[in-house]
Amino acid sequence: MGEYVSVEVADQIATIRLDRPKMNALSSQVQQELTEAARLVDADPEVQAVILYGGEKVFAAGVDVKEMADMSYADMSAHSRTLQACFAAVAAIGQPVIAAVTGYALGGGCELALCADFRVAGESARLGQPEIQLGLIPGAGGTQRLPRLVGPARAKDLIFTGRHVPAPEALAMGLVDRVVPDEQVYTAALEWAATFVGGPAVALRAAKQAVDRGMEVDLESGLEIERLQFSGLFATDDARAGMRAFAEKTKPKFTGR
Repeated sequence: MGEYVSVEVADQIATIRLDRPKMNALSSQVQQELTEAARLVDADPEVQAVILYGGEKVFAAGVDVKEMADMSYADMSAHSRTLQACFAAVAAIGQPVIAAVTGYALGGGCELALCADFRVAGESARLGQPEIQLGLIPGAGGTQRLPRLVGPARAKDLIFTGRHVPAPEALAMGLVDRVVPDEQVYTAALEWAATFVGGPAVALRAAKQAVDRGMEVDLESGLEIERLQFSGLFATDDARAGMRAFAEKTKPKFTGR
């Protein structure tokens, strides 16, 4: 759909593919195309799961530093809003999203992976937030999404040092969810995504929203978010089909309505 970002849908699984040689640097154009891709798959009722993929060699090496090097404070103040809006669009995709991480996922690349619900990494993958080595800090969600995922102390370690985390350590700290041989990364992500196909799409979207929104508020507010989402599902055909199948001891057939 764009010069550097494409969307392919097969068997109700959408793959958002980054392809900007040679390291998938997230330039302004890539950010714009990625935003459009995220909104496209989110609005497609036929898509039941999404994979973020940068190809066999690299996920994304980060935001295009050359593009930013000569920006003023005023320039970056405006650009950073666009940058965060791009990643927010990816995080807001309603379907389950799996990042298939090969090679490097650094800086903005790591932050992009953090926008997914799950992360599958190759054995030689490296993740990190090296912005501190440029005299900067993460600007696309790293200081916020990373501590929510791995805890504040581990997040500070990665952000303060800028070190690259190998896949086994990333798995141990919860930065990624599965580690597989490099050549199996996309296949593993595809197999995982396939487990959501044919499921209750409305309930999956509601569950994702309840978890994501609930983490941003206090417990009482989060429970209210859950209650409203839970109650709302009783208006869906899928809930009726699921409960009927349970009572009849049959397998439910969900329609996404």
